[in-house]
Parts: sequence; C-alpha cells; structure tokens
Amino acid sequence: MIIGEAGQAVQAVWGGDILGQSGRVYGGGGGGGGQFKMDPEELASVIGLWEDELDKIIEDGHTIESLSAGRVAPGEDPASGSFASASSNSIASLQAQNDSMRKYVQGYIKKLKEAQTKTVATDLSMSETFGQAT
Repeated sequence: MIIGEAGQAVQAVWGGDILGQSGRVYGGGGGGGGQFKMDPEELASVIGLWEDELDKIIEDGHTIESLSAGRVAPGEDPASGSFASASSNSIASLQAQNDSMRKYVQGYIKKLKEAQTKTVATDLSMSETFGQAT
C-alpha cells in the first residue's frame, strides 16, 4: 500500500509494485500546502530510486550520442539525403529531450537531498529538545 503524495509520485514513475516491494508504505501522514512528509529512511529510499533512474537517463544519453556519431546517408541520391536529414533532426530532438530530462532529475535529486538534510537537522534538534526536557 502506498500513501501520501510522495508515494503517489513514486508509484507514477515506477508503477504499482515498486521494485517488487508490494506492501511497502511510502510517506507518512498526508502533507498539506504542497508539502509531504517522510522519515529520513523513506526519503533515502526515494532518492536512491531517482538516482537509479538518473543513471538510466545518462546511459540513454550515451546511446543517443553514439547514434549521432555513426550516422551516414545510405546513398548519394536525394532520397538518401532526405532520410539522413530527417534522421539527424530526430536524433537531435531525442538528445534535447534526454538532456532536459537529465537536468530535471538532477535538480529534483538535489532538492530531495536538501529536504533530507533539513529533515535530519530538524529531527536532531527535536531530539535535543526532548533530551533537555527530561
């Protein structure tokens, strides 16, 4: 069972059975105001999933680069030139999309890591407060 906005986001990216871990709950009580809550372990797990996805995106980028480098027109006639031009445009669009996706995921991971740092700092601060109260 997946709960919370974070869990729904993970489910949207990786599907209903996240890495074969059906029954795992992501996200604490529902957040409000554009926020969601997770404990540090849950957040680390989500960051790991996004980092794995980033690795795949980077690998795809290398594949796209190799497609671009090895492309030549199959012949010297106008149809071959048209084919080569269309292929080049398609590969360039694919590369632009891959670059955009990579930058987005890198930025998202950065934000998740910043949230993780703040969560750990808040938890530490709260534990110190509780320690002083006893």
